[in-house]
Amino acid sequence: MRPFTRRALTIALLFQLPWIIGFGVFLLYPAAASFYYSFTRYNIINTPRWIGLANYQNLLGDQFFIAAVGNTAYIMLIGVPASIVFSFAVAMILNTEVKGIAIWRTLCFLPAVMPPLVAAILWVWVFNPQFGIANAFLSFLHLPQPGWFTDPIWAKPTMILLNLWQVGVTTIIYLAALQGVPKELYEAVEIDGGGFWRRLWHITIPMVSPVTLFNLITGIIAALQFFTQAYTIGGATGNPQSSLLFYVTYIYTSAFQNFDMGYASAMSWLLFVAIMLCTIVLLLATRRFTYYER
Repeated sequence: MRPFTRRALTIALLFQLPWIIGFGVFLLYPAAASFYYSFTRYNIINTPRWIGLANYQNLLGDQFFIAAVGNTAYIMLIGVPASIVFSFAVAMILNTEVKGIAIWRTLCFLPAVMPPLVAAILWVWVFNPQFGIANAFLSFLHLPQPGWFTDPIWAKPTMILLNLWQVGVTTIIYLAALQGVPKELYEAVEIDGGGFWRRLWHITIPMVSPVTLFNLITGIIAALQFFTQAYTIGGATGNPQSSLLFYVTYIYTSAFQNFDMGYASAMSWLLFVAIMLCTIVLLLATRRFTYYER
């Protein structure tokens, strides 16, 4: 290596050194430590004791773990597709050229910038069974008034409604993709006598398919890591009747309330594997249905 090249490499490494140190200290070392702790019994105070695969085996008989997996799967399989469809529909509406459309776009995006904690508290008040606005409106219409977050049957659907209210980011991404669709394609379909549904099915949906894949992957990852709203509303136990106990909530409870770091580390690594598998499967399964312009 010539002196000039060696000097340039040294300078480059010096500039990258803060990131390298931060990556090693705050990401690489904690990840490696948690992997080791997942095979131990560790309560922070005492020295970790090696127990092999016991933590992973105990998960299979843990009713709270099974409930957390089921609730998380519910949000992932129902909530994520619902948010994709809803945000796409809203983006289609916001893509129209009408007077004052900028104001409507701003109003649709505002809930997305609200902190999750504040949004959760607001929705607890709106859906309060005694004095909430939602039940007051239903009472005015002489309709049944559910218990919402206090009812195990309605708790998860109400949580999905909260997520639908905060799909502003997904909607804006879809809106940007819709505005990038060439208008010549729509004109060609109109010349052939195609209507709205034909344009939607043959032009719009295929052209925004990369964005749909991106929103789907990020939505599933967010669903698997669902925490703030669930913990704020349901608490550590996911009340009522563990219907709001989600995977990351149970990891947090195991680690920082039960002080079972080994058990929590085992669940964390299973979560990492689940996210990787979901991402790989989606990328492989949608290759034939995703359009990439060349």
